[in-house]
Amino acid sequence: MGKPTAPFPILTDNDMTQRTIFPWCTIFALTALLVARPCAGAEFRLGSGMIGTLASHEIRQGESLIELAPQYDLGYNEIVAANQELDPIIPEPGARITIPSRWIIPDVPLRRGIVINLSEMRLFYFPSRHPDRVVTYPIGIGDEGWETPTGTYRIVEKITRPTWHVPASIRRQKPELPKEVPPGPDNPLGSHALRLSLRSVLIHGTDRPFGIGRQVSHGCIHLYPNDIPKLFAAVPVGTKVSIIRQPVKLALLNGHVFAEAHGGPDDDLMATAFGLVFSKGLADRVDLQKLTVVAREKTGIPTDVSR
Repeated sequence: MGKPTAPFPILTDNDMTQRTIFPWCTIFALTALLVARPCAGAEFRLGSGMIGTLASHEIRQGESLIELAPQYDLGYNEIVAANQELDPIIPEPGARITIPSRWIIPDVPLRRGIVINLSEMRLFYFPSRHPDRVVTYPIGIGDEGWETPTGTYRIVEKITRPTWHVPASIRRQKPELPKEVPPGPDNPLGSHALRLSLRSVLIHGTDRPFGIGRQVSHGCIHLYPNDIPKLFAAVPVGTKVSIIRQPVKLALLNGHVFAEAHGGPDDDLMATAFGLVFSKGLADRVDLQKLTVVAREKTGIPTDVSR
């Protein structure tokens, strides 16, 4: 397995953020491919509005972006968007890819509880006991027609080894399914679940890790199997959960303006990006041509767009 160029186990940023990278995980077979088990989420010390550090990885024979995404605790959407010039299934051996492990914090009134940005398919948790920290995880979200709802909710229940009570709407689609699926490796809820006050929606694990970074669910939020136990242990009942859509994010760092854009192939984010820059009073500090490139390419990588 190729090694990233950034040092391990600690990655530091010039805004004094810090990321802990947990030890490499074991390999398991899934749908006839070998993939790395997803490692635990990344914890950072909050400094400015941006966290993490970019790294890189040299592709070895037989590796794919699909398997590398969980190895680096990234969603499929993130690693593919950051490396658009490569075939995600059969990338050329020897190619050096970007590991997009740097993020702008979503723009929310208070950095408290859980913030889920559907546009980037990523969850940010701000622990109340450690207001200077944030933990972030990639997620899977609702598919077309089953979109995960935006809004403000709370965690009302924590469930270990949940039983999946198959909704009638899903059984109409797949009548072969039983009314209940007990805990175990075939349970799509995984090992742990957090129920929201919007009771039909849960944050839970999954038996399909390749769905992280994709629109695959019936509205619930999926985490990698190795990520959900850590979030479950850290989050108390009553935690606020804000579900938002922010396809474009901005951050100020050392006098520079950074922009980050996410979206599908048909999403035109230029108007969104320009509107955000003007609403923040940053128009005189931003090179609009650079911002246009960020909005058009949608790599998901924070990019300096300063004049």
